[in-house]
Amino acid sequence: MSEPFATNLPGARAPGPSPAVSADAASPTLRLAVIGAGPAGLALALLAARYLPQAQISLFDARPLARDVSGDPRTLALSLGSVQLLQRLKVWPAAQAQAIREVLVSQAPPTLSGPWFGASGEPQVRITAEEQSVPQLGAVLAYGQLVAPLQAAWQEASALEPRRLISRFGQPVAGLKQTAPDEVEVDAGIAEHFDLAVVAEGGVFADQARKSLSHDYRQNAWVGTVTLPPGAPVGVAVERFTRRGPLALLPLPERDGQRRAALVWCQPQEEDEVAELSDAQRLAVLKNQLPDVVGPLLGISPLKCFPLGLNAERTLVEGRRIRIGNAAQTLHPVAGQGLNLGLRDAFALVEALRREPEIDRALRRVEWQRAPDRWATILTTDFLARTFAWRWPGLPAARGLGLAALQALPPLKRALAGQMMFGRR
Repeated sequence: MSEPFATNLPGARAPGPSPAVSADAASPTLRLAVIGAGPAGLALALLAARYLPQAQISLFDARPLARDVSGDPRTLALSLGSVQLLQRLKVWPAAQAQAIREVLVSQAPPTLSGPWFGASGEPQVRITAEEQSVPQLGAVLAYGQLVAPLQAAWQEASALEPRRLISRFGQPVAGLKQTAPDEVEVDAGIAEHFDLAVVAEGGVFADQARKSLSHDYRQNAWVGTVTLPPGAPVGVAVERFTRRGPLALLPLPERDGQRRAALVWCQPQEEDEVAELSDAQRLAVLKNQLPDVVGPLLGISPLKCFPLGLNAERTLVEGRRIRIGNAAQTLHPVAGQGLNLGLRDAFALVEALRREPEIDRALRRVEWQRAPDRWATILTTDFLARTFAWRWPGLPAARGLGLAALQALPPLKRALAGQMMFGRR
């Protein structure tokens, strides 16, 4: 199953009224509350609108509908599976996205070096869309450029079926509790009862209440954009393992003829001096840490700082409540899988509800089905993040040998590429 989002769900029509649903949907067999109108919540609402004609769907968000989200510059990295899902929903903004055609993971000195590490003499893994026989490995775009078409598609569908697809923007959810075995109460000013509530509100680690599994990595992520030299490779995502933490450049669409990339620069908090550096000093440090293939960076935007940590629930499901995306697990950005996990959660939930009319059995199916992908991603990300706090003498060499082995063994590299594009299946 190489294209799960493109092949598993039936039909190809855009979200809108289902021919199996009456005009007023007066007697739904599933009352579904979706809490949070970010990318994961909106994608879930649209999937449910299309494939669950028996459902009445209420979408809650504290954000007023009139607020323009299209200019939100936060960067999202999406896997190929996520791109296919959004294409299936006919909301993929291809013109605003930069396709990732190559991923280059390498380690900065000091480490082992030698001709067995390839042309660079440094340990690296290079994965290309061409060798994986796919058009792209994923894509990068701004948060607002994804949320805006998702929200527009939801509003269009809601206008066609206003009694089945209900927009509740500007209504923050103050409380959520189980009031009966088969009923959950959502308090958004007025208490309402639903058969199932999906929590898709995430947020960042520093602002979240602590979940069952929580660990502060004592690292900061500095994020912004950099201007690339004209000769820099197009569509290449670079991840560099440095002594202080991972450093990533994610390709962005050109702007005003300039090549750009999103920067994610992780630093240990006790050694973090980025705030004290000038732009010229930041560019000089980055030049020394990035691989030569990138070339000298020409400019850097103001940077924002976010503390990093793991904050995850042990289970997705609690009674008639289920969490998806960052509401279920907030991860270190080293693997770039946060939103991709959320979209896979959304797909699995709608697919289970479509196949299994009994809600509790459908929820058990989702919990079981999502566990391998979810825990493989959580554990791998957590392990990688923790290793940057270790100062073991042989660790850089061991990490370098691991990268070299991945590059030298095509079956392992294909498995890594498959998980990166589609998650663990």
